[in-house]
Amino acid sequence: MRILVLSIEYPPVGGGASPQSHEINKCYLKRGHEVTVVTMHTGDLPLYEVHDGVEIIRVKCFRKDIHMSHLWEHIAFIYAGKHALKKLFAEKKFDVCHTHFILPTGILSRWVKKKYGIPYIISSHGSDVPGYNPDRFRFIHKLSPRVIRSIIHHSAYIVFPSKFLRSLLQKKFTSFDDKLIYLPSGIDTTYFTPAAKKPILVSTGRLLPRKGFQYLIEVVARKQYPIEVHICGDGPYMAELKTKAEGSRTPVIFHGWIDNAGETYKSLLAEASIYSLISAKENASTSLLEAMSSGCAVITSNVSGCPESVGDAGICLPPGDVSALEEQLDKLIEDEAYRLQLMEAARTRAVTVFSWVSIVDRYLALLTKAIRT
Repeated sequence: MRILVLSIEYPPVGGGASPQSHEINKCYLKRGHEVTVVTMHTGDLPLYEVHDGVEIIRVKCFRKDIHMSHLWEHIAFIYAGKHALKKLFAEKKFDVCHTHFILPTGILSRWVKKKYGIPYIISSHGSDVPGYNPDRFRFIHKLSPRVIRSIIHHSAYIVFPSKFLRSLLQKKFTSFDDKLIYLPSGIDTTYFTPAAKKPILVSTGRLLPRKGFQYLIEVVARKQYPIEVHICGDGPYMAELKTKAEGSRTPVIFHGWIDNAGETYKSLLAEASIYSLISAKENASTSLLEAMSSGCAVITSNVSGCPESVGDAGICLPPGDVSALEEQLDKLIEDEAYRLQLMEAARTRAVTVFSWVSIVDRYLALLTKAIRT
């Protein structure tokens, strides 16, 4: 198959959806398919490159932030993307389109189908679903249902990495149940592997209030734990979190943004004994899967998509429950047998449930069906 991939973010731009989409594309290539990605440009990234065999075309759309994008940038990408795609289709033919994010990229894939007759599937990643991320997109989500309905109508399938996320869309668009497919995210378990473990706790993600970093800092700041806490990520909450960590009795180290495909990030997770992400809302966290595959004992939320990811191979707590977090952290640090048990369980679950091999096979089956319908 000749597969066109559309996305508003692609490595090194974006959050968890970015590396996920690249891993899927690498697997497509290994199966003998051709892949061309059209995505947003930012900074000094090349407008065209081939990375790991994947052809990448970046479209100028005034995007400023490598970590987050905004409505006006999305609008610019749609218009500039159409122009770029017209040039691309004059040179190449495609059989099918795999789009990431219902909005805004789904608008482009709907246009591609109407103009060029190319069917599409969409992988949803969270904030593109109304109700998932109201702290940033409440206004947009009020205006988007009509557009989303049209995008779903013209699609072959919409894929969700968690049952929780699928349920949010099902509540609003009940007539499309046969198109809404649950297919979990995957992880490269041969890349994220355990190393000799050290007394390190890692927490990663965009630094936003809903991610819960403040509760972790509150716990470790008031007690001298025999560990180091490493926080990886950037965002608008950085300054306040650093203020909260001042005078902490447990060392708290802020790394800022780290490329999750880089050796620094991989080594840090490989050596970490504990991983914590107690977010108030999480879809299917790539960070959780990376930590599990790296053999970390995982503490996460008991809401949204987190329990689906960890199953019985981790600890799930109510977001914002500082007492519960302190209790479980005490237990993990003091009880070595319990910690080792969770570390082994996390690694086993990552390998047996979230391997890319079976997940990409299912994606290819959906793409094949899309072409035939």
